[in-house]
Amino acid sequence: MKKKIIAFAGSTSTNSINLQLVKYTALHILDAEVEVLDLNNFEMPIYSIDRENENGFPKEAELFIQKMHQADGIICSMAEHNASYTAAFKNILDWCSRVNRNIFGDNPMLLMSTSPGGYGGGNVMKQASTFFPKSGAQVVTSFSLPKFHEHFKGGEVMEEEWKEKLLTQTKLFQESISE
Repeated sequence: MKKKIIAFAGSTSTNSINLQLVKYTALHILDAEVEVLDLNNFEMPIYSIDRENENGFPKEAELFIQKMHQADGIICSMAEHNASYTAAFKNILDWCSRVNRNIFGDNPMLLMSTSPGGYGGGNVMKQASTFFPKSGAQVVTSFSLPKFHEHFKGGEVMEEEWKEKLLTQTKLFQESISE
């Protein structure tokens, strides 16, 4: 039976460069079913304890966790806003952590990021690398692509050096879910 991988970008932008990177990476996953999630399908009210007490948990939070727990592995590419998570993704984390602290279901994760700048989303990667393991992600490897618009054109990573780095990390991730 094929392994199931859930892939998503921590962005709700219709032109998300992180989603482009996720979709490109998904093309290089062999012998597995990859489902790419759109975070727009998990839109919820801004978290507050008052909303939780009045209405309980949004079904979207429970569905997000269910998707993570049904996976054999997760690919996540973090968008960076003001050196942190996007507001939409942070809200998903806030709601999901109230439903189940083990958001990612103890699954292996390929953690990625990209940005137009030279740091490649390094600030949000650092935060995610620290927080995600506390939320049930086993970050087995990571990849950051700086200067997205220079290195990614026509739906693919252009420079061999960056392509090889991504493919190496993708292979390590796949090996971790094959065990």
